[in-house]
Amino acid sequence: MSNEATRHVYIIGSKGIPAKYGGFETFVEKLTEYQEDIQIQYHVACMTENSAKSGITDKHFEHNGAKCFNIDVPNVGPAKAIYYDVAALKYAINFSKSNEDRAPIFYVLACRIGPFIEKYKKQIQNLGGKLFVNPDGHEWMRAKWSYPVRKYWKYSEGLMVKHADLLVCDSKNIEKYIQNNYKRYHPKTTYIAYGTDTSFSILTENSPEVIEWFKMKEIHENNYYLVVGRFVPENNYEAMIESFMKSDSKKDLIFITNVEMNKFYEKLRRTTNFEKDSRIKFVGTVYNQDLLKYIREKAFAYLHGHEVGGTNPSLLEALASTKLNLLLNVGFNYEVGDNTAIYWEKDSLTEVINSSEKLSENQICKYDSSSTKRVVEIFSWSRIIYSYEKLFVE
Repeated sequence: MSNEATRHVYIIGSKGIPAKYGGFETFVEKLTEYQEDIQIQYHVACMTENSAKSGITDKHFEHNGAKCFNIDVPNVGPAKAIYYDVAALKYAINFSKSNEDRAPIFYVLACRIGPFIEKYKKQIQNLGGKLFVNPDGHEWMRAKWSYPVRKYWKYSEGLMVKHADLLVCDSKNIEKYIQNNYKRYHPKTTYIAYGTDTSFSILTENSPEVIEWFKMKEIHENNYYLVVGRFVPENNYEAMIESFMKSDSKKDLIFITNVEMNKFYEKLRRTTNFEKDSRIKFVGTVYNQDLLKYIREKAFAYLHGHEVGGTNPSLLEALASTKLNLLLNVGFNYEVGDNTAIYWEKDSLTEVINSSEKLSENQICKYDSSSTKRVVEIFSWSRIIYSYEKLFVE
């Protein structure tokens, strides 16, 4: 196909593909893996160190038909991601220029490089190209960042909104927030959700990895509440632990998360005394995706305490796989779960846990089928990819 007829799309801001983990990484993996429209040529920026994990050392390589390029990133501390995005965008613009692309699109994931974007926006315009931005969630609200870093995120977000030709929001609540808070820039926005895999686990109760994991962790199928997510304060670990400890449940509460014995862990230990409650188990991470899916499927219920951010991948996975979902009552979560889940406030979770155990099998089955149906109809990767391809080609 001639360069004239091809739509070149440069994706900046994920760590790269092949994807090992992470929301944006999985998104880029699926976008390229399930590509239908052959008019589109994807170009994906990758961190050299990320590619090395897959044994890739070449500067340029192909994956899922996408042309990938590695960017070396020095370890400059918290500014590492900013350095990477700027270097990747600069490289992509120069590559596009030498390639003589017609109307290229540069799709930047997250709002890290606002203070630098004006210069690159002019270069993109000179190529006859467009700048698309995914604003992600409320990164500036995350407790893990210090006050100066949060200030930078907010400032940077405003400049990305100002210079973007289009903001692709994966949450209607984020789209509303952009429209309300940045009216002065007259932002052009569109909503395309994040996607998830809707297939069942290929493992069974007799699979060796299943037997080994449940035995080692001393956990029984259908007898635990599950939490999967980053180990950060804004995911409300404290509220979930305290509420569960006050409940009458005989089941376990298990956390699949990257626990580091850091200040946050110490604070949780001190404030909740969870180590005295044998039901509460931090079981580490699970990288085997089929095993993780099986663990979701066999949970009594999924507990979701995420308070900040757009469409959360772990929530979509839970709605697709877990029978019963108990979600923190915030706009982001309600937008995804709608009436297929049960919602809790921080002061009502104990009550919600107790009452959920009184639900009949039939009631739980209704929640299960309605949440799975919702994910298949709205959040399956095939639907998301179709929407993106339509957007890029038009």
